[in-house]
Amino acid sequence: MEAFRFINIGFGNTVNAGKIIAIVSPDSAPVKRLVAKAKEDGRAVDATQGRKTKAVLIMENDRIILSALLPETIRGRAQGAREDINREEQDQDN
Repeated sequence: MEAFRFINIGFGNTVNAGKIIAIVSPDSAPVKRLVAKAKEDGRAVDATQGRKTKAVLIMENDRIILSALLPETIRGRAQGAREDINREEQDQDN
């Protein structure tokens, strides 16, 4: 059975931590182009609630999610979710 955890990416918005490929800063030109292209194609999900975008989440399904939280904050939450899953898997094995 595949375990998954949703993590909060700000303002009550959540994503499946297991589907995140990368969490990047929106400041570089390549990431800005990636976000602009995703918006054009309808693949971008803006979860900033009108705030400044501080993190861009690149998901397995080719979606781009914009968050107002810092990448470090989201990474910490995703790592915590991964540790929870590992702990549960170990408990099931015992």
